Amino acid sequence: MDSSLTNPSKISGLYVITDTNLMDESNLIEKVRLSLKGGAKIVQFRDKVSNQNTKLNLAKQLKQLCQSYQAWFIINDDIQLAKQIAADGVHIGKDDQDIIQARKQLGDKAIIGVSCYNDLERASQMQALGASYVAFGRFFPSKTKPDAPQADLATLQKAKTSLTIPIVAIGGITAHNAQSLIDAGADSVAVIQGVFASENIQSQSQQIQDLFC
Repeated sequence: MDSSLTNPSKISGLYVITDTNLMDESNLIEKVRLSLKGGAKIVQFRDKVSNQNTKLNLAKQLKQLCQSYQAWFIINDDIQLAKQIAADGVHIGKDDQDIIQARKQLGDKAIIGVSCYNDLERASQMQALGASYVAFGRFFPSKTKPDAPQADLATLQKAKTSLTIPIVAIGGITAHNAQSLIDAGADSVAVIQGVFASENIQSQSQQIQDLFC
């Protein structure tokens, strides 16, 4: 396996995720641009509602935008779209396509992230199968996924001592509560509402990214 897949510097800092409830085709690019200006290091394109042509068009624009800010661009749950536009990688969840298939389709250098909720054993298994990073959460009440299982700081702390790949925390994270997750071992925090529901996306992004400095 390519050694860069386990490089902790590859996934770190503010990780923003797009949300069709907070943005649409008319403003998505500009909102993501503002988050990148504020310091976001990773952008995940998550769109469960648009048609494939719209998603392809937006993904192409987002990829170019991320490249201009030297940020990683990840596709949620769509290996074929990630392959089609040569995205930096893909994020898969519990019921999404198999990590082995993702690696086969996207190659050794692709970033493949996996949702692990509050399950450290699953995270260890995903690391063994070639995951580039694992994501735990939700840690706080989440408007995006209110029914997501609760995760706790102890899981982050244990993961930090037992895993060698980067750890992402997700779920209800804001500039006001992210520090506890970083202190517990999160290399990166994935944020949706805490950035994109804000009236000042750039400022909120900068406040969160500054916590990693």
